[in-house]
Amino acid sequence: MAAANASLGVDALPPEDELMKDVDTIFKNARQAQTGSLNGFTQSYILPYGIDNYDGVIIDPTGLPEDVPTFVVQLQASLAYWNAQQRKGVWLKLPLPSANLVLSAIQAGFTYHHAEPTYLMLTRWLPETPSTLPPNASHQVGVAAFVLNEKSEVLAVQEKNGPLRGSGIWKMPTGLVNQGEDIFAGAVREVKEETGVDTEFMQILGFRQGHQVAFDKSDLFFVCILKPCSSEIVKQDSEIEAAKWMPLVKFKAQPFFQERSMLKRMMDICIASTEGHYQGFSPNELNTGFQKQNSYFYQGPVH
Repeated sequence: MAAANASLGVDALPPEDELMKDVDTIFKNARQAQTGSLNGFTQSYILPYGIDNYDGVIIDPTGLPEDVPTFVVQLQASLAYWNAQQRKGVWLKLPLPSANLVLSAIQAGFTYHHAEPTYLMLTRWLPETPSTLPPNASHQVGVAAFVLNEKSEVLAVQEKNGPLRGSGIWKMPTGLVNQGEDIFAGAVREVKEETGVDTEFMQILGFRQGHQVAFDKSDLFFVCILKPCSSEIVKQDSEIEAAKWMPLVKFKAQPFFQERSMLKRMMDICIASTEGHYQGFSPNELNTGFQKQNSYFYQGPVH
């Protein structure tokens, strides 16, 4: 998630779907506006584009030429035209079929912003001032699921892969939240995938922020408590060596938890929650007014 902040002079980066929100409408309106005079610039030399909410340019990836020489001519003409219009950031999305245009874009002053399996996003800042384009997403989001049944047994797993492989340590089900997936849904999914147990999400009990965790990115790790809705375990053979319901007393007594202050604190909070001494954050579905779809605000009890 982008950590851009307007108070630091950096434009906030909306989610990818919001950045390209109604992009067909943006490009349609732009094409209509571009049918007139371009103040001395030849229409056929300007790449199809739209204007974002920050006076920036979003190049229409569906209108990119296939051959490099034509792209170079149109890109140079377009940059000159957008400079004359005093535009700011330029976003160039190159789908896989347009991968042959990457070098030419770099030579024209563009830099990598981020990549996904189907495209590469490049940007260029036009003004003679420091760029305020938002950086690439800075965090990955992980979850740990504390699941305790009526027998005071914890749903515990041993990893088949990763740093704990072969250690004999029993831990909570954990995993990464997928793109576009809510935290509570990711926790429920991870438990189901790793153990086959159905659960009901209850609360986020706390979270840890770490840095330089993966590919020099930061990490948000949410500890969640879930209520079991089934008991039969069917472990995930590809990732889980073993899974079982383990007495809470034995689970928390493992040196893995007792000798690490962060993990011990996580375990203490989980237990305090089950005993009614601590309340975490529950999801509330609300609308921000900036997006069509609702999203979730996690909050504790209001007294």
